[in-house]
Amino acid sequence: MQVDPATTPHHAEHVGSEYHFCSARCREKFIADPEKYLSPSKEPAAAAPATAGTIYTCPMHPEIRQEGPGTCPICGMALEPEMPSLEDEENPELRDFGRRFWWTLPLSATVLLLAMFGHYVPALTTPARTWLEFALSAPVVLWAGWPFFERCVQSIRNRSPNMFTLIGIGVAAAFGYSVVATIAPDLFPASFREHGRVGVYFEAAAVIVSLTLLGQLLELRARSKTSAAIKALLGLAPKTARRLNANGTEDDIPLEHVHVGDRLRVRPGEKVPVDGVVEEGRSSIDESMLTGEPIPVEKTAGDKAIGATINGTGSLVIRAEKVGSDTVLAQIVQLVAQAQRSRAPMQRMADKVSFWFVLAVLAAAVATFLGWGLFGPEPSWTYAVLNAVSVLIIACPCALGLATPMSIMVATGRAAHAGVLFRDAEAIERLRTIDTLVVDKTGTLTEGRPAFREAVASAGFDETEVLRLAASLEQGSEHPLAAAIVAEARRRGLPLSSAEAFDSVTGMGVRGDVEGRALALGNAALMAEAGANPAPLQDDADRLRGQGASVMFLAVDGHLAGTIAVADPVKASTLPALNALRAEGLRIVMASGDAEATAQAVGRTLGIDEVHGGVRPQDKVALIQRLKAEGRRVAMAGDGINDAPALAAADVGIAMGSGTDVAMSSAQVTLVKGDLRRILQAREISEQTVANMKQNLGFAFLYNAIGVPVAAGVLYPAFGLLLSPMIAALAMSLSSVSVVTNALRLGRVHASSPQSSARPEPARSGSCH
Repeated sequence: MQVDPATTPHHAEHVGSEYHFCSARCREKFIADPEKYLSPSKEPAAAAPATAGTIYTCPMHPEIRQEGPGTCPICGMALEPEMPSLEDEENPELRDFGRRFWWTLPLSATVLLLAMFGHYVPALTTPARTWLEFALSAPVVLWAGWPFFERCVQSIRNRSPNMFTLIGIGVAAAFGYSVVATIAPDLFPASFREHGRVGVYFEAAAVIVSLTLLGQLLELRARSKTSAAIKALLGLAPKTARRLNANGTEDDIPLEHVHVGDRLRVRPGEKVPVDGVVEEGRSSIDESMLTGEPIPVEKTAGDKAIGATINGTGSLVIRAEKVGSDTVLAQIVQLVAQAQRSRAPMQRMADKVSFWFVLAVLAAAVATFLGWGLFGPEPSWTYAVLNAVSVLIIACPCALGLATPMSIMVATGRAAHAGVLFRDAEAIERLRTIDTLVVDKTGTLTEGRPAFREAVASAGFDETEVLRLAASLEQGSEHPLAAAIVAEARRRGLPLSSAEAFDSVTGMGVRGDVEGRALALGNAALMAEAGANPAPLQDDADRLRGQGASVMFLAVDGHLAGTIAVADPVKASTLPALNALRAEGLRIVMASGDAEATAQAVGRTLGIDEVHGGVRPQDKVALIQRLKAEGRRVAMAGDGINDAPALAAADVGIAMGSGTDVAMSSAQVTLVKGDLRRILQAREISEQTVANMKQNLGFAFLYNAIGVPVAAGVLYPAFGLLLSPMIAALAMSLSSVSVVTNALRLGRVHASSPQSSARPEPARSGSCH
């Protein structure tokens, strides 16, 4: 089909080139995936390699980082992409292990049946049965189990004994012993013979490999769920944005082609594509997916819009300010990923214990082998091999190694959905121990922007007229207090007049003519210059200042007309949050750079007994250090650049998500919405996570404390019980699955709510095929 670029209405721009289409549907398909149509002959590979530059890391040892996939030199686990993406396919290790497991499972089952019931088959001689078991088990051990041997050798080479060290040695011992017994049975003494042949344990080696593969499959499937939080966050972003071009046309473009400064239209019901500022329109935006707040937020010109939030019934035009990795959503994803890869102090302890534990198990296996071989009943050396292999298999420290990272990964994902971002695992572990909370005032306890509080009129004037005249005069001012007065007048629908001869007097206020009258708005000194006496309203001014407000007097033609108070309002969530925190036993301390009187007024309103006003950034640090010296566990909550040093000095720094990037980078915890009630949720998640880690570690240690002696044969003298290597492998796999399952339980526990608490092709030169 031929397309005339001059007549078709369907156009799109991609990487600086203009493309023309025969229909809107063709254009839509091209926009969704341009490269698919620009390179149609390029077929996808059966197993596409990792994206160039992708960093892979170990889920248990995040310090291991490399470009491209591989295995961890410490624990042997397959490395995973540091940052998941929505395009990620099934874990290649999961796919590989699944193939190895299902292809060899029938072989393992057949070997097991032959070993248990083969002697009941008359046509099957003993030598024939032995060679058949060898032939069936060899693919299982040498192909399906090959990754375990590779990791075993790697662990020995790196002097990092781990679970694969024990699995590799155990399987190699059972299979190697059986191969020698099959090929050269005359090398073994008569005591090794059972039922007319030297005992072989091909079924043990094969079943151990199959059970270990099964355990790895279950574990990998469980681990894949921990990235669900990141993928859910990534899925919030829209795929395209509607850009307004300079010639007045509009185009839908892929999100990655949006640049800072682009003007974008957000239609009703659509997602905001990137972070920006509203330039035109009025609407309400549902920000609940990022903040947890169910009430939509009204947006008009000048307001910030967050990418991935959902527009309501109005239409907006926004100017892109942050794109790509700079958006709030991208930063949240980065914080979650960073926290999921971090290690708690409890985990570092578990890693050290695991290292020495493997060495101890190897020693126990050698002791078991020698003890049974030298002192056990006949056939003693057969018992020695079986029991030593059982010790090696049952004691694999995979459950011990997974105990803490699984809890951390699940907890950080759950916290992110609750509007709490943990930067690292240490913050999760520490937050539950906090007993003192130091809070900044502006932006933390308060909204961080001035708002109209009250107007008081003197004789001959009324409150509405005082506000209208003051707002008319202040229209020419860019001061935040002026903006608050004008905003209140407009909210009330008051008719404002223009101001003439406007003059701003530094340190005193503003002057000008409105409706032919001379107005002055400012402090007592300015009133004196204007010839107005502020004394009649001095008591009202003192009362308002005592409430933390900034007070301005208004003079009209030299007569006192009234006073206007503007204050930074306390957040609606602050008082219930502080009451709940006090109920939890936390000591609340306020440290503010505002004047002492203002700080004390806010402190009285919120019931804070210890208030420090007029403090500089270094004073906040000194306060925190003093509290820590008293033995207090201190958290600091703030939102500004001046809070950054104190956030870093505290045991746990808590940044308001509505604050500065510097504050958030200095803190270990970020409250997305800036709502202090989230601290309660964060503490609850911290307590549940640490309890979950302790449960996992306790189970892992208890399992090994019981399993190793039983596998070594301590129950044999009293009860005649021995643990088969196959049962040991099953127990080892189930221990890992139980730890992972217990960790995933964190994601199902809900913290208390803060509220209650045909294929188109583009034609560049006129053709569309």
